[in-house]
Amino acid sequence: MTLNVRSETGRLREVILGLPYSNGGTPTLEETYDSKSYESVLHGVYPVEEDIIAEMDAFKAVLERYGVKVYRPELVPNCNQVFARDVGFVIDDKIVVSNIIPDRQDEIDAYGKIYEQIHYKQIYNLPETVHVEGGDVVLYGDRIFLGQYNFLDYPQVKTARTNRLAVDYLKMIFPDRTIVPLNLRKNDFDPYDGILHLDCTFMPVGRDKCIIFREGFMNPRDAEHLVSFFGKDNVFEVTREEMYWMNTNVFSISEDVVVIEEHFTRLQRHLEDVWGIKTEPVPYREISKMGGLLRCSTLPLRRD
Repeated sequence: MTLNVRSETGRLREVILGLPYSNGGTPTLEETYDSKSYESVLHGVYPVEEDIIAEMDAFKAVLERYGVKVYRPELVPNCNQVFARDVGFVIDDKIVVSNIIPDRQDEIDAYGKIYEQIHYKQIYNLPETVHVEGGDVVLYGDRIFLGQYNFLDYPQVKTARTNRLAVDYLKMIFPDRTIVPLNLRKNDFDPYDGILHLDCTFMPVGRDKCIIFREGFMNPRDAEHLVSFFGKDNVFEVTREEMYWMNTNVFSISEDVVVIEEHFTRLQRHLEDVWGIKTEPVPYREISKMGGLLRCSTLPLRRD
């Protein structure tokens, strides 16, 4: 298998899409690991498997319509396998296997047959002390924007998924890349006030544009830096309500085509009418109630 992912928007050729089947049903409040799932369980609106399957099938159909080869992990009974991005990520010609929370180790094992098709020298298993998940890794140009939570209470915060050691580790294996750490605002219980992963508050689209929620960053200077870096006219700023529904968590098939959730009407108008980017709306609102959206469901393997 040839690995090549150098950006978020290069023409997609091969991707792993998570699985919607046998996801274990509704967890208890104690079993949730993000604020959106916590809220969904608390209010009795956690999605049912039938709806999850329908939404992921719609997403898969769009990918295949554009000629993308879609891989799936092996089924693990009674396990939520929707969010492939948590399990690993590809940068350039290397795949990094995430250190995810221990209760989800079975998810990584389900990718074994796919990893067997990759040369072992291209697979990087993180040291135990290095924590990073794919949703916190965003590529643009020679930069790796890295969402993190670099504070002393890191072990006590469920939604803190990427630590400071990940910065040093990625610098070591990607010496030609510039690592840009960005501390994210965290909240284990209120999805209006916390960011699970970087792609829930920032995402490049097209050739030189991005979607951003400024208040997702602990330091306002980080948001200002991103807006200045891309240029004000190239930035679409989402509201807190739009962040809650994960408007930044779109998925690019190419620089000219972006898959979005069908309710993202303001974003859709801007992408198409202002930036000239074609959108492919799909239903994904039920899946969003589990704390992730379109990008979270994918693990790209090869882009042009």
